[in-house]
Amino acid sequence: MTDLFPVAPDDLGRLHARLTTAADENALLDVAYRTVETPIGPLLLAATEAGLVRIAFESEDFDAVLDVLAAKVSSRILRAPRRLDVVAAQLDEYFRGRRRQFDVALDFRLSSGFRQTVQRYLPHIGYGHTQSYREVAESVGNPGAVRAVGTACATNPLPVVVPCHRVLRADGSLGGYLGGVEAKTALLTLERVA
Repeated sequence: MTDLFPVAPDDLGRLHARLTTAADENALLDVAYRTVETPIGPLLLAATEAGLVRIAFESEDFDAVLDVLAAKVSSRILRAPRRLDVVAAQLDEYFRGRRRQFDVALDFRLSSGFRQTVQRYLPHIGYGHTQSYREVAESVGNPGAVRAVGTACATNPLPVVVPCHRVLRADGSLGGYLGGVEAKTALLTLERVA
């Protein structure tokens, strides 16, 4: 089957860039996204005007993640890599061992209540350090909420930047991780070596 309207890839790229710029300039772009390659696999990054709203692992199915963003944030979503250049650069620095904390605006709208409280706390766990689920529960003022801390970590919409990988079981074992145990191990190893 032949294309009815063959368009060169360069022409499509230029058209996409023009559409992205026009959407951004006319406030028609609510969620910008891009993917980046990392040592733990491709990551989908998504941002609103308020800040980074989602980081997703490939195992989560990027199309499914975009569908959820369309339903929960806005259907005005477009691949607009430039809005995420700073985040992508900081992730690259982190994976190269040159960054120990992230300095980007975060949009926590995908979480609420206790989950959001926990997720806002997680960046206070320093690079190269870990805490148990119990220690996190105590730190956020609810020592009996150990399981709820686990749920908050498991549903963290901003993994890596909001470092739920630094939370371990009381016995020091890893526990679960949205990106898989291999990714959690790689992140903790990176932070110990760097």
